[in-house]
Amino acid sequence: MGGVSTSRFEFDAIGTSWEIDTPAPVGAEIRRRVLELVDRFDSVYSRFRDGSLITRIAEAENGGTFEFPPEAAAMFDLYDQLHEATDGAVDPLIGRDLELLGYDREYSLIPALSEIATYAIRRPRWDRDVVREGGTIVTRRPLVIDLGAVGKGCLVDLTARLLEIDGVEDFVVDGSGDMLHRGDKVLDVGLEHPLDPTMVVGVARLRNASLCASAINRRRWGDGLHHVLDARSGAPVNDVLATWVVSADTATADALATALFFGPASRLTASFDFTFVRMFADGRVEVSGNFDGGSLHLRKEIP
Repeated sequence: MGGVSTSRFEFDAIGTSWEIDTPAPVGAEIRRRVLELVDRFDSVYSRFRDGSLITRIAEAENGGTFEFPPEAAAMFDLYDQLHEATDGAVDPLIGRDLELLGYDREYSLIPALSEIATYAIRRPRWDRDVVREGGTIVTRRPLVIDLGAVGKGCLVDLTARLLEIDGVEDFVVDGSGDMLHRGDKVLDVGLEHPLDPTMVVGVARLRNASLCASAINRRRWGDGLHHVLDARSGAPVNDVLATWVVSADTATADALATALFFGPASRLTASFDFTFVRMFADGRVEVSGNFDGGSLHLRKEIP
């Protein structure tokens, strides 16, 4: 990644490493507000945290009515659109499938094979098992919500908004690969090869926009087991290895990076303004015609 930032604020958020790069050091008060924002977000949306709103929904034996913070409505709107565009492949109710495959609160990483087939009979769907109005949802039984396709991007956007309110104009918020850039100078970002971190597929030229990537190697815990699931079957996908999306905001880029694992890009370009790169399991690389980047071919990444 190339740029002009000279100061870096590093911290952990929602289970991964983050950093904020700025020309001058970020003040102590802004740092405090960022960490408070991260903790509040995690206390609502984490399925790994005791007492979070997501956990309470998962433990509600008879369901209930649950009120989310203001930013949730936009996240749920994105899920509505992508659920329809992917014929149900993208679904925030995928959480229980992830747990059964071993990506659970205890990080057991051991699939519960005896339960998977039984659960498939009653697998919930976002468009059937949840009633929603804005940021309020109504459930009728315990549901394990996982907002992994949108949540990190949303938190990047909220963090950037906080910086802008405090007068910071030139920065990069990098949520472990989901990033938002603000400033006059272009930021060159290498697109890491999903099978070899010493190589890049190409370079994205980022300026006042967001870039998100998703790859099946990032959270992998066994043969064929990773975090990108087709919600219709509960099974990990295998046709696409990695995706990269550039969009105006990070939540949308994050969501589309997941949606590109399922079906033709044309179903998404009809409704969203974005550019993308997608790498398939057979080695093919698909690039949208308006993608702003360096030559897209396999080459060694320059340190």
